[in-house]
Amino acid sequence: MKLFHNIRTIFTISLLGCFLLSCRTEPTLKPAQDLTLNEGFVNPIGFYDATPSFSWKLPQEIQKQTAYHLVVASSPELLSEDPDLWDTGKVSSGQSLYISYEGKPLLSRDKMYWKVRFWNAEDQPSTWSEIAQMELGLLQNEDWQAKWIGLNTRKDSIKGKSNIIIHTPQYLRKEFEVNKQLVSAKLYVTAKGVFKGFINGKAISEDVMSPGWTPYQKRIESLTYDVTDLLKEGDNAIGFQLASGWHFGRLLWNKMIWGQNGSPKVLSQLELLYKDGTKKNIVSDNSWQGTTRGPIRFAEIYDGEIYDANFQMHGWATSDFEAKEWSKVEVAPLENAIAIRPKRHHSVRQKTTLDTKEIITPKDGSGVIFNLQQNMLGVPRLRVPMKKGDTLKVRFSEMLDPDGSFYTDNYRSAESTDYYIAAEDGRIDWHPTFTFHGFQYAELSGFDTSKTPKKEWVTGLVQYSDFDKTGYFSSSHDKLNQLQSNINWGLRGNFFDIPTDCPQRDERLGWTGDAQVISPTSIFNNNVHAFWASWLQTLRESQYVDGGIPFVAPDVLENNKVSSGWGDAAVIIPWDIYTRTADTTVLKENYEMMKKWVSHHQSISENYISQMNSFGDWLQPFQAKESNKRGDTSKKLIGTAFFAHAAHLTSKAAEVLGLKEEKEEYQKLYQTVANAFESEFFDNEGKIKNGKATQTAYLLALHFDLLSDTITKKAEQHLLHKIEEADNHLRTGFLGTPLLPRVLDAMGETDLMYQILLKETYPSWFYSINQGATTMWERWNSYSRLEGYNPESMNSLNHYAYGAVGEWMYERIAGIKPLEPGYKKIRIAPIPGGGLTSAEATYDSPYGEIKSTWKIEGDTFYHDATVPPNTTALLSIISDNVQRVIVNGASLKDFKYGQVIENEDGIITIEVPSGNYSIQTLR
Repeated sequence: MKLFHNIRTIFTISLLGCFLLSCRTEPTLKPAQDLTLNEGFVNPIGFYDATPSFSWKLPQEIQKQTAYHLVVASSPELLSEDPDLWDTGKVSSGQSLYISYEGKPLLSRDKMYWKVRFWNAEDQPSTWSEIAQMELGLLQNEDWQAKWIGLNTRKDSIKGKSNIIIHTPQYLRKEFEVNKQLVSAKLYVTAKGVFKGFINGKAISEDVMSPGWTPYQKRIESLTYDVTDLLKEGDNAIGFQLASGWHFGRLLWNKMIWGQNGSPKVLSQLELLYKDGTKKNIVSDNSWQGTTRGPIRFAEIYDGEIYDANFQMHGWATSDFEAKEWSKVEVAPLENAIAIRPKRHHSVRQKTTLDTKEIITPKDGSGVIFNLQQNMLGVPRLRVPMKKGDTLKVRFSEMLDPDGSFYTDNYRSAESTDYYIAAEDGRIDWHPTFTFHGFQYAELSGFDTSKTPKKEWVTGLVQYSDFDKTGYFSSSHDKLNQLQSNINWGLRGNFFDIPTDCPQRDERLGWTGDAQVISPTSIFNNNVHAFWASWLQTLRESQYVDGGIPFVAPDVLENNKVSSGWGDAAVIIPWDIYTRTADTTVLKENYEMMKKWVSHHQSISENYISQMNSFGDWLQPFQAKESNKRGDTSKKLIGTAFFAHAAHLTSKAAEVLGLKEEKEEYQKLYQTVANAFESEFFDNEGKIKNGKATQTAYLLALHFDLLSDTITKKAEQHLLHKIEEADNHLRTGFLGTPLLPRVLDAMGETDLMYQILLKETYPSWFYSINQGATTMWERWNSYSRLEGYNPESMNSLNHYAYGAVGEWMYERIAGIKPLEPGYKKIRIAPIPGGGLTSAEATYDSPYGEIKSTWKIEGDTFYHDATVPPNTTALLSIISDNVQRVIVNGASLKDFKYGQVIENEDGIITIEVPSGNYSIQTLR
């Protein structure tokens, strides 16, 4: 009886405990994963935002989150004991993206650690996630004790093209002592120019062309590096190589925007924390030394680099080096007008390599040509035998002339040539540091001619901003797969710290029109959320006082001119990012810019008809005047269409931000402009008036929803007629091309879009592939195997704009399209066509991997789909002439994991939660 009493007592206590603790069972669910901050940062140091947002992904087996608990602390130990920064408690919410920080204020250098758990649909808790962390950079100019330092390179420089000062690269150094046991060492650094840093002879990072490119008169980005492992007790040395870069280099039309006065400078602050709690700062000041007598004799973005091994200074960044002949540096204070702020996206890095595939020896005895068989952006790694005193000359080309000769005319004034002067006999191993080239071919001369050229002499070091791939696409069509490859290489070749137009000629600028047409395709292919958010800050900083948006950002043209379709990047890209990431911050940050741009549209319109300058439908094929690159579509029509569209997107942004009155205001403006547009440019039969009828004119009207219902139906027929007139070819330039697949898809003309996409003849996407293209081209006919290069001087073979068709390939051929921001709700609805027998795509969305794979075998269509956690999807099944539909092994009527919500127009649509689905349709 006593034993029974004890058992009953224990049971009673257990029940009481269960009552007090709500009978919570031990967590059995796997933890959240992929913890990130803001635009996808993983455990960043030197972070830019003291009020970050938190995101995580759920395990694939979790269909739904119903609550979360997030804790933030200043140390890992406090996370479990007493989170001292923020503890949300259990929050009933399905939100797993961009939870805004509401804890104690954070300051420069502060660290925070965080973890999260969630509850599923059955209110079961997960285990805690692994701990993530963040450390802030220097957020204010006042945090810097360092000064700008460098040599006056203007006084001993040569005059370059059009009297542009060419600054000789500098080497700067300082010795210092670490006299106690070290806990940590953080280096905060930036430059006016571009730098590469070293401590004790070792590079501080693999970053390229740091700190990157911003509107330097307003903001310069700083970087933070943990260099603890590079330091040693006793004597140490820190050093920097410093060159002109964008800040002091020549840019388009030989302009110098920021470098008209002064010379390149470095700002460096090394902060040491010792075990005893004391601190020591090693800052750039007048105690540093510098020289221009280093081996990098010349370095310019457009023109290449000269390296003279006779000037090598072995160990120059070590404490053993004798710097007796080095000069004292000049010192300048920080300017209050220029904000020094942490870099808000990842730096450029070497991302992959390309081996030489072919060696070509021209009959005329000129240099030997190394063919990588892929157009790329970066620099060559040269492992070449040389003789003492000889000069290796390296030229670059995107394609050879049809006769096999080396072609550089389309580089225009960009010399794009590297030189290496040998100090001794033997094989060199070198690559340039402060330039970059767009090329597929490298021509070498000046090497040891007694040696037979080998493929390993030249390796392409591919460089672009350090983002990861998120999307993949392939199909049964080889040329379509090549097109996907060309799209990807076009992005890699032009996402070099900012979105550029081209990587090879004397331009390489952040053209806004090119950027806005490629943004959706780029976001699918790569994790470029932070990249775009950063560039949009540059765009805001470049906006004119009157609300105008410059042609390029950073604005190196400074002409106070704007263009419709180009300046509209200010509203289109923020909306694109929001729809694909669900990040409302991008709308908050850019909303005022959007409003000002709409106001600028309105200020230069008459009765709501735009009078704005426009580059038009840039490089439309078969223009009435071939020399007029702006196409045949009315500039007023283009400007008015984009005016309406800008107002519409601003209205939608206002709605997301909860600004009801402004939402209504901009919606009304959109409708007013749309009415004026229809009245001015369309007759009662839906045909263009007051301008030439072009494919792009109809596409703008239809995609931007600017016509009444009756006129819309008629205009659609006129568009189809224009396409038929062109033998089902496109006749669109930069603005019309991304709209063509969207409009035809909305019209249900998928088969026609397949025909246009798979055309082999000019103008078409496959035409360039048939001419050997490995990237996207600036022109539909940039090059011909028979005739060579297009004679126009503006003729890049690495220009991403026409890659915008990728959006349709992923959203229609593979069938992955967001229905709600961030892919919270997805339509997975592939429509086969064009003779394809299979296609597949995967996308690492903010919630997890989405997959759509289909194939046709005989009379059976197989479709496999993956829907990520915490989302739902509409799976569409073509039901025309289908005898049987099987979903996950069961007939459709017995399918228990979703509900049929549509069954019309030959399409069955079922709504499903996250999970894996296998569908078979038998005809």
